[in-house]
Amino acid sequence: MDPVLHGPAAGEGPAPRFGPVDRVAVLSDVHANVPALTAVLDEPDVRSADLVVFCGDLTWGPEPQRTVEIVQRLGERAVFVRGNADRAVVELARGGREAETPREAWMPGQHSAGAVDWVAGFRFTVIVDVVGLGAVRFCHGSPRGDTEILTPGTPADRLAEVRACFAEPTLVSGHSHVQFDRTVDGLRNVNPGSVGLPYHDGEPGTAYWALLGPDVELRRTAFEVAAAIERCRSVGDPAAERIAGLLTAPPTVAELTAHAEALRFSD
Repeated sequence: MDPVLHGPAAGEGPAPRFGPVDRVAVLSDVHANVPALTAVLDEPDVRSADLVVFCGDLTWGPEPQRTVEIVQRLGERAVFVRGNADRAVVELARGGREAETPREAWMPGQHSAGAVDWVAGFRFTVIVDVVGLGAVRFCHGSPRGDTEILTPGTPADRLAEVRACFAEPTLVSGHSHVQFDRTVDGLRNVNPGSVGLPYHDGEPGTAYWALLGPDVELRRTAFEVAAAIERCRSVGDPAAERIAGLLTAPPTVAELTAHAEALRFSD
């Protein structure tokens, strides 16, 4: 059976375009990890960036409402791409999807009605003209759908299928929670990594992000992992213990790549 791609929403229209700008900070897969988010937002290069692009899965985590309030303070500098978890929040809150786990039942109630409406306004994909890089397309999974997983090991033939969907020479995607920068057959695919729930080979308490312009810089920022775990537990997140395990002993890049390439799509 072919996977459901979950592309642009009905009536969404073409991808909005921004720029040209000199610097873009890219944050993805925050997963409502407030200690990690605030640590990255406090980085000088994030504070001075012309735009801050969030590549999806912003609020699906222990502190959704607080996350919304924090990022809304960025004002017009912030651009939000819709991830599969952002889509799930709206579907669950509006009755378009039945909760299948305790966390799915818990999550909509952690968003105010206004926050749900705001998340519903995220775009499937956006384009930013970055000085030195040119036109850059941002998405969550891939430009084909928010559930497609692109990794450091995605084969060239599948990348060619993805490439056929858009024209820009650089693609920034999220979803895999793994940071990388690779070029295959002329397509540069960058993943900033995950701010709030990274899969990596580094030390626990490391948030990953990227700075674009005039080239690509892969960045990392330390955060208080113990504080993040305590937040999960204190708010009653049904997945607190699983998240604690992922924050302290995450899958390695090699493990994640092998697993994701076997799946290709994951919601």
